[in-house]
Amino acid sequence: MLKIIEISSFGPIDRAECNDLGQINLFIGHNGSGKTFILKALYAALRTVEIYRRGKEQRSEKEILSDKLYWTFQAPTLGELVKKGYTSLSFSMKSSKNEMFSYGFGSSTIKNVATVNNTFEQQTDNTIFIPAKEILSLRDVILEARENYSSFGFDDAYYDLAKALRPTTKGRNVKSFSNARKSLETIIGGRIGYDEKQKAWFFYGENNKKFDLSITSEGIKKISILDALLGNHYLSKGSIVIIDEAEANLHPEMIARFMDIVYELAKGGLQFFISSHSYFVIKKLYVMAQKHQISVPTWSFENGTAERFDLLDEMPENAIVNESIRLYKEEIGAV
Repeated sequence: MLKIIEISSFGPIDRAECNDLGQINLFIGHNGSGKTFILKALYAALRTVEIYRRGKEQRSEKEILSDKLYWTFQAPTLGELVKKGYTSLSFSMKSSKNEMFSYGFGSSTIKNVATVNNTFEQQTDNTIFIPAKEILSLRDVILEARENYSSFGFDDAYYDLAKALRPTTKGRNVKSFSNARKSLETIIGGRIGYDEKQKAWFFYGENNKKFDLSITSEGIKKISILDALLGNHYLSKGSIVIIDEAEANLHPEMIARFMDIVYELAKGGLQFFISSHSYFVIKKLYVMAQKHQISVPTWSFENGTAERFDLLDEMPENAIVNESIRLYKEEIGAV
């Protein structure tokens, strides 16, 4: 489990210190404020730590990280990631076991990170990044674009997720994961499955009726991705799940139920990092924090920095919340 993330001069971010991380962590703020940048930077670092020394991997941390940053951000040079007007950037993260991973590079860096420090033990768990857009219907396209053409378009978050979406495998999940999968199936009214004969994913609804993914809603496909990763055991008790714009393509009621699933999985050992523009996401997590008396650290990104709140203590001061209050006052005044 991660406890600290620190980032400076990275993209639009001057400096962000995310301390005392919890099982569920929320990032909010305007478009372009840095939420996705820090999520992708975190993802690149976590995947570097996980890939290093796994299987037949022979590359060094520097080589793995350089490739991961290049394909995750898809900038012409890595130096482009340094905040305009600054000469270098830095990133560091620390686990609950005091393991450290950090790196930095300058604005003139082309493709190779020069400095990496890593004290993490060899990892067996997997991190996954779930983007705003569902990818089940694009899985084969994403894999072909990268593996056959090595072209920019779908970044590494999409590519790694496409590779992780393997058919369901046999074996028991931990109880909280099994319960979460049952709840997910209830929410979406079915499940997704892979047809070995047709070599394709389908949605299986009531009475196991099979539907083509093309006529299945974006929201259902997005939530189904999480079910698939639990079903094929890609996610395990120590995994980290990063969700960009958790509310994308989801009805408010489904958002609330989806956050309930996140809570159940967090109890089972998963750690979540979620970005959102949605009042419904913030409010649901606030209610959840009050109901279960759990800490939900929240960072509000604005003007290049991030201010920490905890939904166990209060709703954050943020443009999303403020706009909801403004509209409510406008409605009251209009009645």
